[in-house]
Amino acid sequence: MIPKNPVMRICISCRKTYDRKNLLKITKDHKQGILFHKGMGRSAYICQSKTCYSDSKIKKKLQKALKTDLEPEFIEIFEKEIKTYNDYPNKGI
Repeated sequence: MIPKNPVMRICISCRKTYDRKNLLKITKDHKQGILFHKGMGRSAYICQSKTCYSDSKIKKKLQKALKTDLEPEFIEIFEKEIKTYNDYPNKGI
């Protein structure tokens, strides 16, 4: 059996490539709105580095990647979500 290669995605903040399993996925679903870690549609990925998810321009980068305006409620939910994140950078490019 041929081993599968990991699915690689780019962090929207640092622009480095990581395995998709180690990234926070934010998806703009056309029916359900903006979701974390699930959904089908336009997605943006953020790595676990504190410098990336606490970037002062992250809101602007998310709006550009998802091609939508973000509601203030989403920013509050996003901040709660990143508090559960570990404070270490991903390994392996």
